[in-house]
Amino acid sequence: MGSRIDSRLRELNLELPEPGAPAGNFVPCVQSGALLFVSGQIPSVNRQVRHVGQVGDRVSLEDARAGARLCALNLLAHVKEFLGDLDRVERVVEVRGFVNAAPGFTQRPAVLNGASDLFVEIFGEAGRHARFAVGVPSLPAGAAVEVAAVFAVRAG
Repeated sequence: MGSRIDSRLRELNLELPEPGAPAGNFVPCVQSGALLFVSGQIPSVNRQVRHVGQVGDRVSLEDARAGARLCALNLLAHVKEFLGDLDRVERVVEVRGFVNAAPGFTQRPAVLNGASDLFVEIFGEAGRHARFAVGVPSLPAGAAVEVAAVFAVRAG
């Protein structure tokens, strides 16, 4: 029998990117009890960063939202690699968002909707989560957005 979440990804015509290796002295995932903490992900595919620049200047709100969605897919790629099966995710607990924001850009929550909406599309009610979105003056590789998350997971 196939994974319920893998089937849902196919229904949505979504494919998880290959999880990238950390670019520093940290690990992509740490599990403590039933919680899985996933390190921040930028909008990249095959180490190529998409959506580069400050939101509200070089990057539009729509492109930044697409970048947050890609960050969420990268998060799920790491979760799947770590757990072996996305069906072990019981709930998305928290999403932490960082927006490379031009001065005066105030729509940071709208950017993070790209990630939040994706989690709800995939996990349904279990995809609803607590969240914060903050503006920062820069992010790794000039990315427009970075997203980290915490998941509640079932034992394997």
